[in-house]
Amino acid sequence: MGEAPPRQYTGFAGHRRIASGELTEVALKLQEWLGRGESAPISLFEDETGNPVDLPLRGTREELLASLARKRARASEAQEVEEARKPGPGRPKLGVVSREVSLLPRHWEWLNGQPGGASVTLRKLVEEAKRAGQGADRARRSREAAYKFMYAMAGDFPGFEEASRAFFAKDVERFDQLIQPWPEDVREHLRKLVARE
Repeated sequence: MGEAPPRQYTGFAGHRRIASGELTEVALKLQEWLGRGESAPISLFEDETGNPVDLPLRGTREELLASLARKRARASEAQEVEEARKPGPGRPKLGVVSREVSLLPRHWEWLNGQPGGASVTLRKLVEEAKRAGQGADRARRSREAAYKFMYAMAGDFPGFEEASRAFFAKDVERFDQLIQPWPEDVREHLRKLVARE
């Protein structure tokens, strides 16, 4: 199985988009922009989640690169710790971990009567639910990311409340009409995030 594509980020100075791409690339462009003596506030967002990213952009290029390296190392360490956590009962070599599930007696009765027993049936039900809900989960995460960005960058814009209502009602035409007066770079990035749904 191939590696996931690198996460994408977008950086703004005020309401002007400065760069989009991988974190290091965007951070360096924002730092370069600041180095020219510009004064608009800097905002950096992870596109997939809409979460803001805080980086020390005012230092030197080397300090920024060192900070990014530490950030990646911490993320890698956290992942290793998570993977190394000692599994509880189950079949750890197969990736099976035992946990408690609370069900009503009639549910247990039905599960135990299924071919393969309760565990096999629960695994099948979970896999089926995951497959069925994959698109909906992806759309929900995309909507959450778009709204986080919209709130952070446009929360004080005229028409924000109405645009939010249109956004959540999935009234694309009305939403597009309401965000039309907003600064172009904010509007276009928001449209890009909404289109990922």
